[in-house]
Amino acid sequence: MAQDQTATGGLSSVPALLARNVKEFGGRPAYREKEFGIWQSWTWAETAEEIDALAMGLLALGIERGDRVAIIGRNRPSHYWSMVAAQKCGAVPVPLYQDAGAEEMEFVLDHCGARFVVCGDQEQVDKVIEAQERLHTIEHVIYVDKRGMRKYDHAHLHWYDEVQAEGRAGHSRLEGEMAARVAELDYDSTCVMLYTSGTTGKPKGVVLSNRNVIESAKNSVEFDHLGPDEDILAYLPMAWVGDFIFSLGQAYWAGFCVNCPEDEHTMMTDLREIGPTYFFAPPRVFENLLTTVMIRMEDAGRIKKRMFDHYMEVARRVGPAILDGKPVSGRDRFAYWLGNLFVYGPLKNTLGFSRVRVGYTAGEAIGPEIFDFYRSLGINLKQLYGQTEATVFITVQPDGEVRPDTVGVPAPGVELRIDEGGEVYYRSPGTFVEYYKNPESTASTKDPEGWVATGDAGFIEPDTGHLRIIDRAKDVGKMADGSMFAPKYVENKLKFYPNILEAVVFGAGRDMCTAFINIDLNAVGNWAERNNISYASYQELAGHPQVMDMIQSHVEEVNESIAQDDMLSACQVHRFLVLHKELDADDGEMTRTRKVRRGVISDKFGELVEAMYSGKTEQYTETEVTYEDGRKGKITATLEIRDAKVVPVAPKQGIAAE
Repeated sequence: MAQDQTATGGLSSVPALLARNVKEFGGRPAYREKEFGIWQSWTWAETAEEIDALAMGLLALGIERGDRVAIIGRNRPSHYWSMVAAQKCGAVPVPLYQDAGAEEMEFVLDHCGARFVVCGDQEQVDKVIEAQERLHTIEHVIYVDKRGMRKYDHAHLHWYDEVQAEGRAGHSRLEGEMAARVAELDYDSTCVMLYTSGTTGKPKGVVLSNRNVIESAKNSVEFDHLGPDEDILAYLPMAWVGDFIFSLGQAYWAGFCVNCPEDEHTMMTDLREIGPTYFFAPPRVFENLLTTVMIRMEDAGRIKKRMFDHYMEVARRVGPAILDGKPVSGRDRFAYWLGNLFVYGPLKNTLGFSRVRVGYTAGEAIGPEIFDFYRSLGINLKQLYGQTEATVFITVQPDGEVRPDTVGVPAPGVELRIDEGGEVYYRSPGTFVEYYKNPESTASTKDPEGWVATGDAGFIEPDTGHLRIIDRAKDVGKMADGSMFAPKYVENKLKFYPNILEAVVFGAGRDMCTAFINIDLNAVGNWAERNNISYASYQELAGHPQVMDMIQSHVEEVNESIAQDDMLSACQVHRFLVLHKELDADDGEMTRTRKVRRGVISDKFGELVEAMYSGKTEQYTETEVTYEDGRKGKITATLEIRDAKVVPVAPKQGIAAE
């Protein structure tokens, strides 16, 4: 899969792309950040000056080639600049999840051997200082926000602005060394190291080269015809490969503007103000937005609600066809035009999607109803399938071939194959170099020919070439009677309901499937208010008999849907309970990217699982939880276990997870 270094016109590193952008787009906006309610803007020329000053400052502090530079904080231009400045010095940026606990953060800092750490604020500095007491590799900590930092020992602490000032002052002394280090960068130089979410164990450091990042960015930009006029909102974790490729890789290849919100609480307001043309969000964001819309419609006046329902019926019927350029009658087009005038246009404006030309979702399967809702409004929402190890892109959906039940065709430059066990393999220019300090995992994931095992089970449709993902390969198993067990398939169907936030399905080796359910506090809380149901806590609401009735109706509707699937009809949920707490990354039950850790949940709530299979109608439990300040505590509850109606299905022979 090796490619010539001049394949991208000699642009073999991110600093090289930056230099090109200064020449071609120097006066165009490269970054915006909202602070104190005001948007600040930097052109590509100003961005290059900011990055150069920081890179020179890092040289003055003694940064060496190959040093790891950890970057911890929210999406800010200064943090993206820190990544490129590190690259200019021949060092390797390692972004971390800002909401990670001190222990989690310590593991990554220790594993990558970070000498330098760039922190967003005092909270992140405190975590690093705590880790520093046990680690001895960290020599310099740089902080961006100086609030609260005055009384700290500054022997190895540096304010970001002062590091830049040192770089500007020493420019003439350091520019020769800087030029030499930038000139050494090539296609095979390490661009970034990103840590996996660690669903089954400790996170692994995925080493991505300039080749991986630039080729993936180039191919995906060309696929969706992205250009320098795009605006994106950078709000997803900087440690996640999706944010890195969208907010840095694609932004530097295409030359478009990256907009950083003030904070997570103002994200929706900032989204509306920017009106991105290119937008990515995991399914949960789209689900939450739709839940908010539906809640507002339930509270709307009768005339407004009737108009909304009428025109949404029109949109569902003809909206996707109009979006795809398919033939639609003049009468339907006129009805849709009216709907856009009175409903769709104002709704898209409220959501901040008025200018979205290309939208993507990935990470988990999105419900067909949710997917179709956005496309019916005229929003070009598509699915992609990817991994950190692939530098995101494995499959994408071409315009005109967008469907909710597939993840599209191989992305440009990507090869796909399915092995005998149904596992999906890929090979591409984006295929990662290695897992850092982990040759065994590298060898077990990537073979000598460059084929990577995704860990997902799926198949390629022979007539369309589209890939369909069934589940995680390790999670697909057999039930006691030999029927296929695919928990993610069932969980995704359950999560299509706005009232259900998370679901965990059990059944491997068992004679029936059971489920844990997490309610969505926002949606169910609003429903409770409308129905005059009082509650004092999440736990009380989750256990309310009427909430249990509502969840039971959802489970039974899902069972009816699953019964129609010949291959997976045995996965109907026979028994369920509603958990007394939300599954939480701080409690180790989910990853930072909100993927369920099945093993942890099975062990932690083992008595609840066994209670569902033993026929009990309730079970007392004690659960350790982590509070926001890091303290541990315990909550107790007696949970009701309910039976759900299942649809009888004739036994079928030979159904198994081949």
